[in-house]
Amino acid sequence: MADDDLRALVDSLDDASQEDLAKVIANFSVDMLQRASALIGAQQGSSGGQLQNRTLQCQQQQQREEEQASLEALASGGKRILQCPSSFDSVLCWPRTNAGSLAVLPCFEEFKGVHYDTTDNATRFCFPNGTWDHYSDYDRCHQNSGSIPVVPDFSPNVELPAIIYAGGYFLSFATLVVALIIFLSFKDLRCLRNTIHANLFLTYITSALLWILTLFLQVITTESSQAGCITLVIMFQYFYLTNFFWMFVEGLYLYTLVVQTFSSDNISFIIYALIGWGCPAVCILVWSIAKAFAPHLENEHFNGLEIDCAWMRESHIDWIFKVPASLALLVNLVFLIRIMWVLITKLRSAHTLETRQYYKASKALLVLIPLFGITYLLVLTGPEQGISRNLFEAIRAFLISTQGFFVALFYCFLNSEVRQTLRHGFTRWRESRNIHRNSSIKNRRHRASKDYSLRSRTESLRLTSTSPIPTGHYE
Repeated sequence: MADDDLRALVDSLDDASQEDLAKVIANFSVDMLQRASALIGAQQGSSGGQLQNRTLQCQQQQQREEEQASLEALASGGKRILQCPSSFDSVLCWPRTNAGSLAVLPCFEEFKGVHYDTTDNATRFCFPNGTWDHYSDYDRCHQNSGSIPVVPDFSPNVELPAIIYAGGYFLSFATLVVALIIFLSFKDLRCLRNTIHANLFLTYITSALLWILTLFLQVITTESSQAGCITLVIMFQYFYLTNFFWMFVEGLYLYTLVVQTFSSDNISFIIYALIGWGCPAVCILVWSIAKAFAPHLENEHFNGLEIDCAWMRESHIDWIFKVPASLALLVNLVFLIRIMWVLITKLRSAHTLETRQYYKASKALLVLIPLFGITYLLVLTGPEQGISRNLFEAIRAFLISTQGFFVALFYCFLNSEVRQTLRHGFTRWRESRNIHRNSSIKNRRHRASKDYSLRSRTESLRLTSTSPIPTGHYE
């Protein structure tokens, strides 16, 4: 229906009918959004799901206000009042506000597990040109337990997980780079098992590096960096997914080696590489196409932190790569159970002490958990509110960000084969250095001896020619 036809229809209705029509249109749109929100909310129970639900609620509010404004404009002959549109800054959903005025909302009741006093107000200014100020003023929002103002983006409860993530990823990045250099430098370590380890290390390195770059991008992003932002997000999601698939490859290799021993030699590295690098590429390609055509909210702003890249926001489209990652973890859990069963059976048949059996089984389980990515399953869900939630978020940040560090620790630095190779390499280097040093000392001594002989002869001739004692025979 064209705008003229819709305007004519609205003009032909009385005021009560216009209000009924607005309610019908708004309720229909809200019902469709609520159905989508319920579907996603049933799938997600983490803090990311809560943020997504708040985003959808703001979308509902934005939809209602936009339809109401359209009907009001039609009723007034097409005249629109200049307003700032509804905007979600990751904390509060700011309603449509007349240009040149200050929007005022009660402080949030709870944010990141911290409860605040709702009797205070947060403010945000709508500029005369109909655009929002990038800064939302939360300075007056206080915790219920004290009188010290806490701004959300500088709250210790908010920043602690981010600090742990950053420290953990920096630590993992540094140790994994060293471990990868070790695997690539020594020919004695080049085998299928260590090649798979090296590829897993590489995915951890790239994921950690891109996470750090994405963190900085969220701080310095501008409208001119859209292409770079999208490229970085695609790369981050790709290597994020390759990490899970290479953990699956690790589980598959060890499963065929321990359980299905007859088929372990039938799988070549090319097959493993196609699984680890190829399957994630297909998933991310589909996700990128879906993300490119998906509708997005306007650019978000959070306490001066401008997030112009819509690809960074969580969406139900992300399940395109989250489902394969989850399946890889679940299959690895099955692999782990089967491998531990075979290991325990072999330990019992070896007639060793029971305490020794438990020790070996526990050690194997501890080593395999980070390799198979079971850490992600251990911190999949947790408390939703209060101090327990903050503690859980900190523990989850530590376990996830340092998983690469523990993989490098167990499978490189504490591995007996790697340590023996390093000792042999160090011994060869020291012997070569000693031989070179001894050879240098010998050459220096030889040169010094020749120089001394020449100087002695020259000195003798000089003394003979200048001596005051007569050289003739005494009478």
